[in-house]
Amino acid sequence: MRETERKYEAIEGLELLDPVRLLGFGGGTEAQEQDLVAVYFDTADLRLIRAGVTLRRREGGSDPGWHLKLPAGKDSREELRLPLGRGARRPPAEMVTLSRVYTRGAALAPVAELTTRRRRWVLADEDGHALAELVDDRVTAQTMGAQTTTVSWREVEVELGEHGQVKLLDRIERRLLKVGAQRAGFSSKLGRVLADRIPPGVATPSPARSAGEVVLGYLGTQAQRLRRYDPLVRRDAPDAVHQMRVAARRMRSALQAFGRVIDRDETRELVAELKWVAGELGGARDAEVMGERFASMLTELPDELKLGPVDAAITRSFERRQADARDVGLAALNSDRYLALHDRIDALLADPPVTARAPRKAKRELPKSVRRTYRRVESRMTDADRLPPGEGRDLALHETRKAAKRLRYATEAVGPTLGKPAKRLRKHLKAVQELLGEHQDTAVSRPVLRELAAQAHLDGGHGFTYGVMYAAEAARAEQAENDLPATWKRMRKRTNIAWLKDS
Repeated sequence: MRETERKYEAIEGLELLDPVRLLGFGGGTEAQEQDLVAVYFDTADLRLIRAGVTLRRREGGSDPGWHLKLPAGKDSREELRLPLGRGARRPPAEMVTLSRVYTRGAALAPVAELTTRRRRWVLADEDGHALAELVDDRVTAQTMGAQTTTVSWREVEVELGEHGQVKLLDRIERRLLKVGAQRAGFSSKLGRVLADRIPPGVATPSPARSAGEVVLGYLGTQAQRLRRYDPLVRRDAPDAVHQMRVAARRMRSALQAFGRVIDRDETRELVAELKWVAGELGGARDAEVMGERFASMLTELPDELKLGPVDAAITRSFERRQADARDVGLAALNSDRYLALHDRIDALLADPPVTARAPRKAKRELPKSVRRTYRRVESRMTDADRLPPGEGRDLALHETRKAAKRLRYATEAVGPTLGKPAKRLRKHLKAVQELLGEHQDTAVSRPVLRELAAQAHLDGGHGFTYGVMYAAEAARAEQAENDLPATWKRMRKRTNIAWLKDS
């Protein structure tokens, strides 16, 4: 589940006797008193909390159990819960696995115990819909290990309810600040307790950043996304495989496109490993996309064109494909090779192999790299245009699509620095990439439809419907190719690429 919350320092003298009226809500509950005891687990060098992750065993309150909280964007975290079990004091195996990308297999042990006296209110609208939850916590925390320290404090938390929207947090914050609260300096209670053992965050660079800072900032963001989706892939969350593959491809594309800034020779092995993990996850994503594509096509077909149990046959086929592909993907995530990949990423970000171009101004240096990537796309498209229809042209268009995707990611990386020109090119690149993607999808799906038709024949069934679907896919491929020249021409307008040629 997703939780979105903000924390506030509750200074002495701040009274929350009636938060419902104080914060201007139409309804809400009376204060509920709760006593909570939570033991937090981490590695000896605090790998979880350093990554913004917490794992705890909580007793008391309305949600006792094991809680794993993972970063999910500003003010938000994904919270995974498991029951306490019968007296178990060690983290459940499932949560150890879900946090593996952060711990890298290091042992987990108790690092702090927090005792909280909580007053809790549910804030609602006039119809009784829960909009937010406000809690006033008085906390006593003790670190655990060879040396222990004890600290106490008071804080207020506001968490969005089922019917609340993010802008509601802004409204509540204004009122809390007005009565004397202030934003907390820590995103978690454990972060406050262990603050002296956690290195300070990296300061945000100024807008006039160097080329190296821009590229490394983009790589760092994608590394966080890669790790964020790891536990969600393991739990088979919707779209998680896709998002994790995108993060890997973005990192790989950035390293390839900006090899003049981050030494290309020093990152070849990392590029290869990013390609490997994206490929291992690719089967699951491809099976998911193709299964949904065929299901959509069947929905659009009139009943008289559906001969035999086609729906059931396709469902069975893709359930097997997805299950097999998921096993392959999970085996990759559970491998030592995968952990070594993340060690390589950490080493890159901690001690980047920058070139002499890295300190140069980003606005002057980075467009040169994007221009080289753009020329690669033009070259691939020229190669495809020279070929007649057929397998060779299909492969050439696929290579063009991959080059366009690299260019799009490179343009995305420089977008915050270059502004509107980069955004404009990225928009038109997306249109080109979507057409090439549609063409590639049909190139991949047609052999599968032939295979399904042949299997239906062997089983004594009829392949007619698969033939209809095959013809529809061939028509889609033809339409994509017909639409491509005009879309390509719009992308290449001077207004979209002038910033590349003028750099």
